[in-house]
This record gives sequence, C-alpha cells and structure tokens, in this order.
Amino acid sequence: MRSMRQRRVRLSSSSPTFDVFPLLALPLIYFNFMVFAVYGVDQAQINTWLAGPAFQITMFSGTVWAMTQADVIVAAGMGLLFIEILKSVGSPMLSLVNHGIAVMTLLFFAVEFMSIPGFTTSTFFLLGLMQLIDVIAGYTITIVATRGLSR
Repeated sequence: MRSMRQRRVRLSSSSPTFDVFPLLALPLIYFNFMVFAVYGVDQAQINTWLAGPAFQITMFSGTVWAMTQADVIVAAGMGLLFIEILKSVGSPMLSLVNHGIAVMTLLFFAVEFMSIPGFTTSTFFLLGLMQLIDVIAGYTITIVATRGLSR
C-alpha cells in the first residue's frame, strides 16, 4: 500500500521582519502621528479631520462617491487584517513572535482609546477591534495548523 503524503502549504515571505511585524500597527502609528504631531489631542479637531473628505470619484451614473479620512483608514485596516490572517499560516515560531507583538499592539489600542481624549473615536475603536480579531484569529489558526503538523 502506498502511503499518501499531505502537501503542506506555507505562506512566508523572504523577510522575517515582515513575518513578525504586526501590520495593524501601521494604522496605529499613523493615527498617533496625526493626533500628537498634527492636531494635538483636541477632540474637535480630530473629529473634523476624520469626517473630512479623502477623495471623490464621479461614477458612470453621474453620482459622486466620496470617502472620508475615517473610511480610508478603516478600509486600509481591513486590508491589513486580511494580510495578517494570511501570515498566521506561516512558520509557527515566527507566528508566535508575531502574536506576542500583536497582543502588545492591542494593549496600545486599548490604553490609548480609554485614556487619551484624541483617541476616543469610532474609527480608532474599529482599528482596535480589528487588532483584537487579528490576535484571536492568529492564535486560533496557529493552534489548528500546529495540530495538523503533529498528526
């Protein structure tokens, strides 16, 4: 009888730094820069910035589709969350380091959201929620992938 070999798919990049760095830290860094360096912690200015238009596109129907700064930040976060979930399938050792750093990033989201006035926005909350989903999904995927390797 022939033994069947399972083929394992490994998603990894050539850069261990990319595999370890939590990509959802990028919107966190951007938001921190805008709050501290550009607008200060003035809640009114930050809300005005987030509600401001990012771009407008005229569709074939003639209607104008506009996105706010907040929409663009959340959309970018969703794209990065997708990439983060794909990265969870990679090397178990690098994934564990990535998950540890992701938990620290989640703590930054939580502390800033609860304690600094400029970060108490729905946009920042949604970014933090994406980070929470990344942490939970990352650990879950790593555990399931590791079980598959030991069978």
